Amino acid sequence: MKKELISKILLCISLVLILIFFVFIILDYRIYNASYSAPFSALILVRALEFVLPSIVLLVISLVLKGNNKNGNNK
Repeated sequence: MKKELISKILLCISLVLILIFFVFIILDYRIYNASYSAPFSALILVRALEFVLPSIVLLVISLVLKGNNKNGNNK
């Protein structure tokens, strides 16, 4: 039961991080100026490293915990 709850919490955090990623991309697009030294794709890459990569890690951990629950390994 404890692992199932932790799995759901990690999944929710992962989804929130993805939503925050899209919000930041939209905000960055609105304030981006063509005279900036970095291209907009570089900003997207930085935001992906900040939000999407941790989200993927949390998602994998959540799925592993959920998989352990289905296999009957409730320790």
